[in-house]
Amino acid sequence: MTAMRVEEDHIRALLAQHDLRDAATEAIRALGPETLRYLRAVLRDEADAQDAFSEWAERLWRGIATFEGRSSFRTWALRLATNVTRNLRVQPWRRRGRRFESGEASALAAHVTADTAVRVERQRTALDHLRDALSVEEQMLLVLRIDRELSWAEIADVLAFEARGAPSPATLMKRFERLKGRLAKLASEEGLLS
Repeated sequence: MTAMRVEEDHIRALLAQHDLRDAATEAIRALGPETLRYLRAVLRDEADAQDAFSEWAERLWRGIATFEGRSSFRTWALRLATNVTRNLRVQPWRRRGRRFESGEASALAAHVTADTAVRVERQRTALDHLRDALSVEEQMLLVLRIDRELSWAEIADVLAFEARGAPSPATLMKRFERLKGRLAKLASEEGLLS
């Protein structure tokens, strides 16, 4: 059994016991490093990633009781992170007027952030240039499929909009194939392909 599966089972057991505080603490500790890497990869701005991570931790802490178990806990947590990212793009923190007050979840998020070293250096300038040509949704699709290695069904669940629902896995696969073709063309135009 993988370490992530053991941690997820532990979180589910804590939820079954209605121990929301310990379940949220375990979830942030177990999924925090991966979520922070996801946010860094999608947002590519350390300050925005830190703000989004704090917001994610707050939402997970407050909303853990709403987890219904229809997906893996990991998928649910990444969906929260995806929604935070979307909100950040629509309404940057600088326009909010106030920051979150420091609470248990924020303190825990700060601890995970401090303990989580940046594992991968920023992509070379040419690769960043390619990524800049992509929409946020396209970037999320790439990160979730390639970096996080989620299945198409899990990606559909993570990318679901409340109003529109989840895109079908087949639709996501088609988008991904078109995106790969577009990236290959852009890389060729930039002289990145031999």
